[in-house]
Amino acid sequence: MATLRLLTLMGLLLALVVSAMGVIYVKYHTRLMFIEIQKQEAALDQYEVEWGQLQLELTTLTEENQLELLARDKLKLVVPQRDKIIYIKP
Repeated sequence: MATLRLLTLMGLLLALVVSAMGVIYVKYHTRLMFIEIQKQEAALDQYEVEWGQLQLELTTLTEENQLELLARDKLKLVVPQRDKIIYIKP
């Protein structure tokens, strides 16, 4: 009878230790995942800022007047005369 109690106690103690180790393992991996999530959220925030800047730049550059001014001033381009334009069918 005493041996049975001792075996039961040892089994419960072993189960307690295994359970505690499992909790520690899960908690450690949860912290690692949380750190990775924080890094990815910071990267996402940076990408969103960059996306906003690119959208603003695209809006600025796609304005017809802005493109025409850049073409005239920097590239010295001019609009060809209507009779100089050649249309090619695909």
